[in-house]
Amino acid sequence: MDLLQDLAWRGLIYQQTDEESLRELISSEKISLYCGTDPSADSLHIGHLVPFLTLRRFQQHGHRPIVLVGGSTGLIGDPSGKSEERKLQSLEAIEKNSEGIQNQLAAIFEFDGENGAIMVNNYDWTKSMDVISFLRDIGKHIGVNYLLAKDTIASRLESGISFTEFTYTILQAMDFNHLYENHNCKLQIGGSDQWGNITSGLELIRKMQPEGSKAFGLTIPLVTKADGTKFGKTEGGAVWLDAKKTTPYEFYQFWINAADADVVKYLKYFTFLSHEEIEALEKSVQEEPHLRLAQKALAEEMTRLIHGEDSLQQAIKITEALFSGDVRSLSASEIEQGFKDVPSFNAGDTDGNLVDLLVAAKISPSKRQAREDITNGAITVNGERITDTSYVLQATDRIEGQFTIIRRGKKKYSLIKY
Repeated sequence: MDLLQDLAWRGLIYQQTDEESLRELISSEKISLYCGTDPSADSLHIGHLVPFLTLRRFQQHGHRPIVLVGGSTGLIGDPSGKSEERKLQSLEAIEKNSEGIQNQLAAIFEFDGENGAIMVNNYDWTKSMDVISFLRDIGKHIGVNYLLAKDTIASRLESGISFTEFTYTILQAMDFNHLYENHNCKLQIGGSDQWGNITSGLELIRKMQPEGSKAFGLTIPLVTKADGTKFGKTEGGAVWLDAKKTTPYEFYQFWINAADADVVKYLKYFTFLSHEEIEALEKSVQEEPHLRLAQKALAEEMTRLIHGEDSLQQAIKITEALFSGDVRSLSASEIEQGFKDVPSFNAGDTDGNLVDLLVAAKISPSKRQAREDITNGAITVNGERITDTSYVLQATDRIEGQFTIIRRGKKKYSLIKY
C-alpha cells in the first residue's frame, strides 16, 4: 500500500487536485510539502493536529515537511469558516503566539537528517514588501472574478467582508509560491476549509513560475463525532496542546473517554499505529468493548506524542490512583492535575476536626449528616476510610503539606488546601 492509499484507508483525503500525477510524483522523487497555521492563539488545540500529523506521515515516507506559522497572515485573519470579521491582534501578540505554537509543532517532527523538517514564518518574507510591490507583482496575477468565486469570500458578500480579509487568500497564495520558488515545495496540505486558499496558491504558481511548473493541493476532512457534537470540546472548553491550559492528565482523559463509535476513526486519524494494530483494536472494540483497549492505546499514543513519556506515565498513575482510591501515592503536582476541577476548600485556621471540616467544605450538609457519613464508612481521607466521628486531621494527612483529599461515597471527591 503506497502513501496515498494509506491516507485513503485512514479517511484522511477529502479533496486533491490531481491524484494520479501526485502519486507518480511522490513515488518517483522525494518532495518538499507544507502545512501552515495562523497564530490566532498562544496554543494549538487538538482540532489543528490532523493536517500536521498527515504532514508527518509524508516525512515518514522520506519527504521533507515545511511547517509554516503564519506571522503575517495571522495579522490579517482568515475569513474561512467565519461569518464576521476577526478581531485584529497586535504584532506583539502574534509574535508571542507564534513562539508558543512553533514549540508545540517542533515536538511532532524530526528536524535532522536528509528529510529534516523546516520551520518557517511567513512574516519573514512579507514584512518588507511595500503595497505597490504587492499590487504590481502579486495582485496583477489574481483576478477579482476568481476571488469572488471562492466560497469563503462569496459567503461573506451579503454580511460584509473587508478588503483586509478579502486579500487573505492572496497572502496565503504568496506563501505557496515563495516556498515553491525557494524550497521546491510542490504540495500544500490543509483542512477542508483551506481548499480555496490552497487553489489560490496553485493559481499564483501557474501564473508566476515557468511554464510547465506543477504543484498540488490536498485537504483533510473535518474531524466529527458520531453523536453529532463538536470534536475536541469538553465541558471545560477546547482541548489544548499547552499543558498549562489542558494538563497531560486531562489530555489523556479526553482520549481515553472516546466513544466506541469514534475510537477506531481517531486511531486512524491521529496515531501512527499500523493497519494491523488498528484492525486488532477494532476487533477488540467489537468483541470486548469493556476492556477499552482501543481507547487506552489512543490515549497513550497521543499523550506520549504531545507531552512525552514522563507525562504519559504520570497521567496513567493519576488515573489508576483515582480509580483505586489510593490517592496517597500521588505527589502534590499530580494532585493539582488530577483534581483541577473538583470542589476545593481552603482549610485556613480550622482545627482539623473532621466533622466540622466536612460541613465547612460543604461535603456533608450538616453535622448530623457528617457523623452519619463517617459512621457508615462513606468518608475516606487520602484513600483511607475513617469511621471515628472524633477524628482530627493530623499533619501527616497533608500530602506534601499542601493537600488532603476527602472522598464521600464512591466518586464525590473534594480537595482541602492548606
